[in-house]
Amino acid sequence: MNVEPTRMLTGPGVLRVVWLPGSDLLRGTCHCGAAYLAEGPVEVWDWLLGHPVGHDAAAVDGAAELSAARR
Repeated sequence: MNVEPTRMLTGPGVLRVVWLPGSDLLRGTCHCGAAYLAEGPVEVWDWLLGHPVGHDAAAVDGAAELSAARR
């Protein structure tokens, strides 16, 4: 199943939060491509709004942090 929209805004000011169907997770994506997974909207938006200066696309992915926290 493809959860990506067929049309979307792009540009340096676009931040995106998408619910992952079949889960309790939200994926926040910065315009630079860095992504973060979290269980709540507040956590996703805190990460997006505090995203690292310089927008390094190799920034830490929240999926790794989230899976480590569940162990």
